[in-house]
Amino acid sequence: MSSKVTPYKDSDLNKKQQVTQMFDNISKEYDGLNRVISFGIDIKWRNKVVDLVSKTQPERILDIATGTGDLAISLAKTNAKEIIGLDISDGMLEVGRKKIKHKELDNLIKMVIGDSESLPFDDNSFDAITVAFGVRNFETLEKGLAEIFRVLKPNGIFVILETSVPTKTPYKQGYKFYSKYILPAIGKLFSKDRSAYTYLSESASVFPYGEVLNNILRKIGFINVQDKPQTFGVATIYSASKA
Repeated sequence: MSSKVTPYKDSDLNKKQQVTQMFDNISKEYDGLNRVISFGIDIKWRNKVVDLVSKTQPERILDIATGTGDLAISLAKTNAKEIIGLDISDGMLEVGRKKIKHKELDNLIKMVIGDSESLPFDDNSFDAITVAFGVRNFETLEKGLAEIFRVLKPNGIFVILETSVPTKTPYKQGYKFYSKYILPAIGKLFSKDRSAYTYLSESASVFPYGEVLNNILRKIGFINVQDKPQTFGVATIYSASKA
């Protein structure tokens, strides 16, 4: 299990509370800064998640840690009848609601404030569940994954898009330099919350990825677990299902 990294080193709040505060703080600048930091490649990764989910023809989708709703909006392409985006940050959700209304998708996508480790849904509620760049922010990873397993329908699909660490030279060295120095510098330059992008970098560097995360998913009870590294391994798409 990864060591616990929090956004604000001197805060008395727990990780969940700090993450909520952090995303509330950066919600208005998040989308633009995220495009800069990822060079826009995150859009391509999200489209691959949508393709995986589309193949299962889901009617009801839950997007956890939905943030400003980028993935939830993209999932509208799946022809699902209902998409719920859940997040603990109302600041992020409010940005997402405006985007959804602008795209006239508010009849399809509902943005809900909630805790990923205590989901407000019945067992076996969703045909597909997605999390993009959110599982590393869980207070307790296994608790969050167990909740996802609980509300996923049998034969449903669960897809994670998350940062990972390249293992091959020279990508490994380049990634470490970029994440340690460049990413926090960009965040400090353009963000009012100077700690946020340092946290996002640090949390990515210690989060379990590849076969380690695969085994955690299997321990929870997921089957058909697969991982597909993206762009030299700087991100990974994981897919799993429920018997």
